[in-house]
Amino acid sequence: MYTLSAQPIIANDTVVFGLLTLALGFIFFTSNIKTGFWKKFYSIVPAVLMCYLLPAILTSSGLISDETSNLYFMASRYLLPAALILMTLSIDLKAIANLGSKALIMFLTGTTGIIIGGPIAILLVSIFSPETVGGNDFDATWRGLSTIAGSWIGGGANQAAMLEIFQYNPEKYGGMVLIDIVVANVWMAIILLGVGKTERIDKWLKADTSAIETLKLKVTEFTKKITRVPTLNDYIIMLCLAFTAVGVAHFFGDHISNYLTNNVDAVSDKKSFLSFLGSSFFWMVVLATTIGIALSFTKAKNYEGAGASKIGSVFIYILVATIGMKMDLGKVLENPGLIAVGFIWIGIHAGLMILVAKLIRAPYFFLAVGSQANVGGAASAPVVAAEFHPSLTSVGVLLAVLGYVVGTGGALFCAYLMEVASNF
Repeated sequence: MYTLSAQPIIANDTVVFGLLTLALGFIFFTSNIKTGFWKKFYSIVPAVLMCYLLPAILTSSGLISDETSNLYFMASRYLLPAALILMTLSIDLKAIANLGSKALIMFLTGTTGIIIGGPIAILLVSIFSPETVGGNDFDATWRGLSTIAGSWIGGGANQAAMLEIFQYNPEKYGGMVLIDIVVANVWMAIILLGVGKTERIDKWLKADTSAIETLKLKVTEFTKKITRVPTLNDYIIMLCLAFTAVGVAHFFGDHISNYLTNNVDAVSDKKSFLSFLGSSFFWMVVLATTIGIALSFTKAKNYEGAGASKIGSVFIYILVATIGMKMDLGKVLENPGLIAVGFIWIGIHAGLMILVAKLIRAPYFFLAVGSQANVGGAASAPVVAAEFHPSLTSVGVLLAVLGYVVGTGGALFCAYLMEVASNF
């Protein structure tokens, strides 16, 4: 049975935020040491992965807890949209369009992997532990797993829709949330490990990375051309653009979601394919990205030369640290049977992604971001994309938004297949 953890030693968010920034500072300081132990360490473990793992260790030790903190909410609602705006100021839509269809193919492959992975995992685990994937009526395990399918294809809104549709026992739902967090974060860690070996992986995939390199080169050349020593005025204007746009995105996002929920039956019905349109977070991400793209057609794009994407990256790393807080390593073995289902499930997703990437010679970037756009959603896909290059952040955002669109329908199909597998 999943239970809430004990009260952490430090519950004051101001102190917790200080610990997170201390962890980030330690990581960035040591990762820039070019000799000795730290050089060898960071040649194996990417710095961004440590930005996720150190907070996870703090949570696992009982020092801090995501359950008593609002920092993830702050980072995902304030800093994430601000980062999206600052990192899309210099976006080159034509160059992104030239990336071709492989990004979309890999995203849809990831969705397919989640849909078929759930029922296959149930069938495999039922061989040696039938009680793990059994249950009757509203205690049936497949009903709980349907919420994970909603989360891994789309996001929180799609996950809530699955809970509403299949009415899984609320007392057991926490266990499903645990699987979602543990497995998804472990998979994200593996993906981030691969970022440091991108060239080697692309060589093995025989991938054509020319379009990605062209986009990165164009953005880099543009940045060099407009780079200047930033002034206080530049910083104030950039923060003004970012957080005014965040306010606009929240204001209209709330109104749009409320209007659609109150006036469109298909949106207000949690069992509908269109229920994700009632999510204010969805509209916040869409509007923030749209504003960032709109600003890229104005002189505001020149603020990239004053470090707009670097400020956005600071916000992203704070978000990564708060995501790490969600991972309590001590809970991994609380329900080993269901955790096994989760890892088999994500393994099938990963295997299919690798197979298709090999067949179509897709770069590792498309594999990583296509997967995270499904499993991690709007909070994780931009993080992974930015690790390849800040100019690629928008690709992660656009694919994550697509995940919301297909999330409910894909999760429903997966749930029905899992029901069949459970009764096989």
